[in-house]
Amino acid sequence: MKYTISFIGFLLLGTGVAYAQVSSHAPTVFKQPPAQTIMKPAPAADKPVARVNGTILTDADLVREEYAIFPYARQHNGIPKEFEKQIRDGALKMIIFEELAFQEAQRRKLTVPAAKMQRAETDFRKQFVTPEEYNTFLQSDFHGSRQLLLEKVRRSLLIEAFLKTEVEAKSVISPAEVRTYYDKNPARFHHPETFTFQTISILPSVNATAEQLKEARTRAENALRQAKSTKTAEEFGLLAEKVSDDDYRVMMGQHKPLPVDQLAPQVVKALNTMHPNDMSGLIQVEQAYTIVRLQVHTPAGQTPFVEVRAQLQKELQQTKTNQVRTALDQRLRKDAKIDEM
Repeated sequence: MKYTISFIGFLLLGTGVAYAQVSSHAPTVFKQPPAQTIMKPAPAADKPVARVNGTILTDADLVREEYAIFPYARQHNGIPKEFEKQIRDGALKMIIFEELAFQEAQRRKLTVPAAKMQRAETDFRKQFVTPEEYNTFLQSDFHGSRQLLLEKVRRSLLIEAFLKTEVEAKSVISPAEVRTYYDKNPARFHHPETFTFQTISILPSVNATAEQLKEARTRAENALRQAKSTKTAEEFGLLAEKVSDDDYRVMMGQHKPLPVDQLAPQVVKALNTMHPNDMSGLIQVEQAYTIVRLQVHTPAGQTPFVEVRAQLQKELQQTKTNQVRTALDQRLRKDAKIDEM
């Protein structure tokens, strides 16, 4: 059974630009799944990979982080070779950063309330179906020592407290800052003219014979007759599932909003004469035939602030978080003694 062992979901620690362009994730300081779920063999001995102010970080720590960065490794029997170096470099930077944050939290004499420790341990144990499963994990990863497990919990919570002060609190983006960014970057929020529609398409093969082309035309005309009898998008979509040749048939013929420059001129010409819920006649594009049911026509213009506010807030927040975290990493490293092995 696979367990997600995560006491603290550090949204502040996603590995973005600061960490060698590895895939972003929300790592935790304690993220080791049960040994049987890791497909990459565990190190025979805890081989040192870095020393941070005298504290040794091992290959076991590195493997945990690599699998947090690339969780699909379990489905791929390990990390693909072409990504190994990139992910290893990012993972190494991350575990060094976490250790530096932990040491700074200790230097500042931060503490974890007993009630918080108890809640964290309780939440962790709830992931195991039976006490036997929990004990098996405790034995395999912590030599049966609950105390070692609690030390990992405490380490995680201390880093969380430290980063809340040094990253989260300093990365807040106000509503006014979001609005200012929107106002100063109008080109980014300009959208082209788009159409949203459904299609039924008849697509003869590239090397179709004259007889096959004639057959395709007949099929298209039959499809059009049936389409004209539909009254709703759902009815049109069900027909598309039955008779259409294009890939959109599996989505009831539904297309996402498409800019005009991505559509065939014949299709644009037809769409420009239609209103929402109108259906076209047969539109021929080379040897293919299509029937279009218009849903939404959106003229070119500026996307309103209210429609982008939430996503823009999230984006600006993440950008500032990355900047603050990178600056913190540089400060912590400035006077630290770090040896990568």
